Amino acid sequence: MSSTPINNEFVLDLTRKLDKLCNSIESMKERQDEMVENVAKIKEAVYNPDEGLYARIRALESWKSTSSKMLWTLFTALVGLASAFILRTMGG
Repeated sequence: MSSTPINNEFVLDLTRKLDKLCNSIESMKERQDEMVENVAKIKEAVYNPDEGLYARIRALESWKSTSSKMLWTLFTALVGLASAFILRTMGG
């Protein structure tokens, strides 16, 4: 009969520890659900074809290419105008 209180204490202690473990697992599950949700939001922000990061980079590269071509065209026109002005004043 003396072993019964020890067994009861052991069972109570084990039950408390199992409850604590279950609570910890539940907490981890909730945090994991939050992380999955956050990763999904990040994935959408990066890969969204209309407004995502890749779409913005593509638009920026397109603008850079177009503006570079326009600057070279403007530079060439200015050099041509300056050359024409110089030739006209020298020949004139």
